Amino acid sequence: MAAAIKALNAKIRSNKYLDYFCSTHFWGPASNFGIPLAAIADMSKDPEIISGPMTLALSCYSGTFMRYALAVSPANYLLFGCHAINFSSQLVQGYRYVNYWNMGGKDLADKAKEAAKQAEGKVESAIKSVGK
Repeated sequence: MAAAIKALNAKIRSNKYLDYFCSTHFWGPASNFGIPLAAIADMSKDPEIISGPMTLALSCYSGTFMRYALAVSPANYLLFGCHAINFSSQLVQGYRYVNYWNMGGKDLADKAKEAAKQAEGKVESAIKSVGK
């Protein structure tokens, strides 16, 4: 059994594409892509749910690993790309957080919600008057 595993490993390692596909240089960044995908998906959600400290931590994490991805030998460009996307996404989330909590975005959102409630009331009263 051990000889069969050694033979399979030698076969994989002899092909540079399979060797890369079976390495941590591929699977580390591939599994890590969930973080930037989640950040991109969160951009359409309400900024009230954004965690400022977590956004800052993820920005620092991605900035650090962008540097690490280029420092290892050979350079891991897939890891760099993953963290570059995450870093950019976290910067956008950070801007949304600061805008909402520190630059008047919350007040504008509250006014918009109030205006929507008033418009909804007007529409309901118009529907009731038409139905009579």
